[in-house]
Amino acid sequence: MENNDSVPFISVVIPNRNGEATLPACLGAATGSDYPRYEVIVVDDASTDRSVEVIEGFHIRLIRLDKQKGASAARNAGAEAAKGDVIFFTDADCVMPMDTLGTVASVYKKHPEAVIGGTYSTEPGDPPGGSGKQGFYNRFQAVFVNFSETKRIPPDYIATHAMVISKKQFEASGGFDEEFMPILEDVEFSHRLKAKGVRLLMRPGIQVRHIFGFDLMLSLRNAYKKTRYWVMYSIGNKDLFRDSGTASFEIKLNTALWGVYMGLTVAYLLTGHRVLLQDAAEFYIINLLVNVRFLYAMFKAHGPGFLLTGTLYYTIVYPAPVAIGGLMGVAGYMKGKHNK
Repeated sequence: MENNDSVPFISVVIPNRNGEATLPACLGAATGSDYPRYEVIVVDDASTDRSVEVIEGFHIRLIRLDKQKGASAARNAGAEAAKGDVIFFTDADCVMPMDTLGTVASVYKKHPEAVIGGTYSTEPGDPPGGSGKQGFYNRFQAVFVNFSETKRIPPDYIATHAMVISKKQFEASGGFDEEFMPILEDVEFSHRLKAKGVRLLMRPGIQVRHIFGFDLMLSLRNAYKKTRYWVMYSIGNKDLFRDSGTASFEIKLNTALWGVYMGLTVAYLLTGHRVLLQDAAEFYIINLLVNVRFLYAMFKAHGPGFLLTGTLYYTIVYPAPVAIGGLMGVAGYMKGKHNK
């Protein structure tokens, strides 16, 4: 057993905005860790629900912002107040397994100079039952994020649902950009540090279970929103075609090929030329081959039934909001550029 002097003190920093529904599971797990030296800091971003009442029911440190300032400002405030040598950022809709902080400490001690990332478990944190509670859409998203964030070594960015960084390095970085987009601040932060020579390190053993609460419409809305902001950021960053986490090479090709075989299918229905349907089938098969690693990840996580449903959803339905989000992202970027 290590003595306390050799065990880094970890500050768990959790931003919250109206997270009343997920905070009990999140904070129950965070305060139930078996790690010997840590604190939990929740920064409430001027919630209008019962979040503060829920937070005050746990033995944690609460920081209340006087007005809504966004997740970046909340994380910066939590990091500034942190007493730990190490900061572990996670979210109010994430559930940490009991041994997460032990894993964090072990990896940090070997790589104290790096920004270390974890990912989502392939099993979501939603309670069992119902399509919107740990059903297909939640499991699909969990597997998609897990696969996308862990397949590339080194990673292109570290996500704040499981980010490990020394307090000293975070202070030197200047923190998260509080004037940035409402999402993807962790991507911008990672790229900024990487440009300065900081090493990004992915450790899939650091996992949290994310509470999605998705149904079909929420899953599609999430795909649209994420793609829209990703495209706006990527055009400005001149890396639109980079293989980058959930903005992966696979999802980009999946969407492009979907446009081809769906277009060919519509043309067949209008003209009756069977060669068009044959061509559509060929492009669909190409898409399956391009995405074979992700398809295997779905099979490995939840079995053949999930693989079948997940494949149909991923290749037929999911690309639609991604394509629309991409077009809106281009329009949003051009509008922003015109207004400057």
